[in-house]
Amino acid sequence: MIADHPVDIRAFGLLPQEYELILELLGRQPNLVELGMLGAMWSEHCGYKHSRKLLKHLPTSGTRVLQGPGENAGAVDIGDGLAVVLKMESHNHPSAVEPFQGAATGVGGILRDIFTMGARPVAILNSLRFGALDDPRTHYLMAGVIGGIGHYGNCFGTPTVGGEISFLEGYEGNPIVNAMCVGIAPVDGIMRARASGPGNALLLVGADTGRDGLQGAAFASNEDPEASHRGVVQVGNPFLEKLLLEACLATLGSGDVLAMQDLGAAGLTSSAVEMAARGGLGVDIDVARVPRRETGLTPFEVMLSESQERMLLLVRAGSEAAVQAHFARWELHAVAIGTVTAEQTIRIRDGAEVVAKLPTALLTDDVPAYDLTPQAPPLPIHHGAPPIAGAAAARGALSEVLLRLLASPNLRSRRFAFRQYDSTVQGNTVLGPGHAAAVIRVEGSTKGLAMTTDCNPRYMQLDPRRGAMQAVAEAARNLACVGAEPIAVTDCLNFGNPEKPLVAWQLTEAIAGLAEACRRLDVPIVSGNVSLYNEAAGRAIPPTPTVGMVGLLSDVSLTVPTGFARDCAVILLGEAPTDLCASEYLPADVRFPRFDLDAERKLHGLLRELASRRLVRSAQDVADGGLAAALAECAMLGGSGAILRVDGSLEVALFSEDQGRAVISCAPGDVDAVVAVASEHAVPAIQLGETGGDRLKVDGAFDLEVAALRAAWEPET
Repeated sequence: MIADHPVDIRAFGLLPQEYELILELLGRQPNLVELGMLGAMWSEHCGYKHSRKLLKHLPTSGTRVLQGPGENAGAVDIGDGLAVVLKMESHNHPSAVEPFQGAATGVGGILRDIFTMGARPVAILNSLRFGALDDPRTHYLMAGVIGGIGHYGNCFGTPTVGGEISFLEGYEGNPIVNAMCVGIAPVDGIMRARASGPGNALLLVGADTGRDGLQGAAFASNEDPEASHRGVVQVGNPFLEKLLLEACLATLGSGDVLAMQDLGAAGLTSSAVEMAARGGLGVDIDVARVPRRETGLTPFEVMLSESQERMLLLVRAGSEAAVQAHFARWELHAVAIGTVTAEQTIRIRDGAEVVAKLPTALLTDDVPAYDLTPQAPPLPIHHGAPPIAGAAAARGALSEVLLRLLASPNLRSRRFAFRQYDSTVQGNTVLGPGHAAAVIRVEGSTKGLAMTTDCNPRYMQLDPRRGAMQAVAEAARNLACVGAEPIAVTDCLNFGNPEKPLVAWQLTEAIAGLAEACRRLDVPIVSGNVSLYNEAAGRAIPPTPTVGMVGLLSDVSLTVPTGFARDCAVILLGEAPTDLCASEYLPADVRFPRFDLDAERKLHGLLRELASRRLVRSAQDVADGGLAAALAECAMLGGSGAILRVDGSLEVALFSEDQGRAVISCAPGDVDAVVAVASEHAVPAIQLGETGGDRLKVDGAFDLEVAALRAAWEPET
C-alpha cells in the first residue's frame, strides 16, 4: 500500500518510486481511472522502460524503409508501387494461463497491426517455445497454443506458412508464443496512427466492449504469468475481425479516414493516447458512448478493457455519417466517442462528468527509461540435456544416432502442428511450412516474398551476443536458400526480469548482437516487440530474441525448394567443420559453434546468384543436427535418396553445427559452373555424391531407407 492511497499501487504495474514521480509531475493524487491509465502506459509492455535506451542502437533505416519502429508495423518498398508491412509480437503470459485463447488473440492482434497500416495480411508465421516434451503440462500448453493459432488464422483466411517450435526445460511454466504477420499495401496507401486536425472525430469500430483483458498490459509486466493473468485473458472472434479488415480497407480510398489504431494492449487507453501523442495533440472521449456487451461497466473498465476486434478511427469532421453508413453495411458498429483537441490533454468523460484528465506527455514522454545494471555470469548458463548419442559414438552406430536425432524433440517433423494450419488459403503460397523458408507470390506481379523466424535458445544460453547474431545470420541464410534477398527484420525480444543483473546482461548483449549482425548483413529492423518478465517460480526463461525476416525474389519462378531432386549432384557449400561444440548431438557442450558473419555474407550471396542463374535444384542450410540432419531432411522432403561420401571424422563431419554451410543439388552438367561461381564468392564447394534411389547412404556412416528416416522423423502418433 502507498500512504494516503486506498489501493495497492503494485497491482497497477507501478513501482513505489514511479508513483512518487507521478505525484510530482501531476501535482496531485490520481483518481482510480487515471491510476489505471497510468499503470497501463507506464507498464513495461507499453512504456518499454527497461529496453527503450537499448533499442536506440538498432539499425532501423535503409533505402527501402518507408516506416520504421514507432508505428503499428514497419513497411519497406518492394517496387512497382507496393510495400511489404511486417510485425511480430508476443502473447506469452496469456498463453501460459489459457493457451488456446492466448495464442488465438495473439494472432488476431498481429493481424490488426498489419491492416491498421492499410495493408492486406498475406502470411502468418509463429515462433513457439515450450518446456521439456516429457512434461504433461507441455502437451497441454502446446495443444492449446497450436489449436488457437490454427483456429484464428484459418477462420480469418490468411495462410500460416511457417514457424518454429523448440523444447527446453527453461520454458516450463512460461511458454513463448510469438506471432508474426506480413501484409502488402500500396506505397501511397500506407496508413499511420497519427492524430491531426483538432475537431476531427474519433470513431470506435468493431466489437462491443466487455471486461476481458482488464489491465492485461500492466499484468504482462509481472514475473508470475499464472497469478498475473488469471481471469483476464481475452477471447477472440476471427469472423468478426475478417469483417473489420474488409470494412477498414474498403474505406481508406474515400479520404474520410485520416488515421487508424487498433485496440490491443491497454485497449482504448493506449490507442487514444498513442494516436494523440504521435500528432502532438490531445483527445476528449466520452466513455458513455462506448458500445458494451455487458451492463455495469465502469469508466475504469471501459478504458482498460482489452476486448478484441476493435479499431479506433480518426475521421474528418463532417464525414462521420458517411463512415458510419459504410461500416453499417458490414454490420459493424462505428460510434463517435470523442474528438481530437488542440490541448495536449487526455480528457475522459462519463457523460457530463470528467473522470480522468491527464497531460498527454505524462502518459508517453514522461515514462521513465531506466539504465540497466548488467552483470555477466562467471560461466555460460546452460541447462542442456545429456548427449543424444553419448561420447564419440562408434561409426557402426551412426545410423542409430541419426534416427534418434531425427526423432528427438527439437528435430522431429513439425507436421503435427502444420497440418492444423491452412497454409494455402489465398492461393499464393509457393513454399509452405517445412522448407528452408516460406515463399508466397505477390499477387499481380512476378515478385515473391520469402519469410522465416529464427532463434536458437541453446546458443543464446552460451553467448547472448553471438547467439543473437547467429539468429539473424541463420534467418538470412534460410532466405538465401530459397533464392531471396533479405530486406527487413521484425523482432520479438523475450527475456526474464530486467531488474536482475543477469537478465539485464542477456538483454544488453542480445540487442548488441542483433544490431551488429543486421548492420553487417545490411538488413534493417523496422518493427518489433519487447516481452520482459518472462519468469515462473523465480526462474527466467532462456534469452529468446526471436528474429522474423522477410526477403524479396524479383522473379518468384526462381524459388528454390528444400527437397532433393532426383539424378542430381549433391554439393556442400562452406568450410568443413572442425569440432562438434554445442549441438543437438552434444547439447551439454558449452563451446559456441564456429560462426563468421563475413563467411555468412559470402555464402548468402553465392546461394542467391546460383538461384538467379537457375544452377541449383534444391538448397538447405546446415543447422540443428548438422549435415546428417540436413541431408535426411532433403531426402525426405524431395522423396529421393542419395549416395554420398564425406571426408574427415565422420562424427564431426555429420553432426557438427558449425555455421555458414548449406547443401545444394544441381544438374550433373552444372557442377563445374557451380564450383566456378562458388570460387568467385570465395566459398568452398565440395561434391558429396549424387541423388537417386530410395536410400540415404553415407560411406562408412549409414545406409538407411528414406522410409526409415521418415518413420523416425514423422511417427504416426
